[in-house]
Amino acid sequence: MYAIVEIAGQQFKVAQDQKLFVHRLADKEGAKVSFDKVYLLDDGKEVIVGAPAITGASVEAKVVSHLKGDKVIVFKKKRRKGYRVKNGHRQSLTELVIENILASGAKPKAATAKAAPAKAAQPAAAKAPAQKAAPKAAAVDYSKMTVAELKEEAKKQGVEGISSMKKADLIAALSK
Repeated sequence: MYAIVEIAGQQFKVAQDQKLFVHRLADKEGAKVSFDKVYLLDDGKEVIVGAPAITGASVEAKVVSHLKGDKVIVFKKKRRKGYRVKNGHRQSLTELVIENILASGAKPKAATAKAAPAKAAQPAAAKAPAQKAAPKAAAVDYSKMTVAELKEEAKKQGVEGISSMKKADLIAALSK
């Protein structure tokens, strides 16, 4: 069984008990972390592809250590000009061990769990003004807004999955 998952802004193909080096994570050594953005699952019998992510799926991992990567040396030189520049760089990495890949049963985020009961608790009179406000929002010209402004507006309206959307997708989601 393997999965394609997003960790620290990058996508990785992971399998159980695999060691993985990713960009530095803030979690302490020995901590267990869970990644919910699973884009593909393959259990050997069937392949499940998300659009964009599979809801309910997660990958659990344990932070083994934080370390520095190999040193990369950049040396620039222009012959016969006396120009030489030497720079170095070390990437901060985190070593993970994939402990489990869950196809379903991942716990929903606390923000979405709290938002659903709040909407259900509103009386019918409170829902009517919200419906009247919706046509005013449709009058806004989203094509003149930047992607950052569109993402901010989408957060206010509760649109999910905005981190992977392009400008056209954001405009379509906000126009609904």
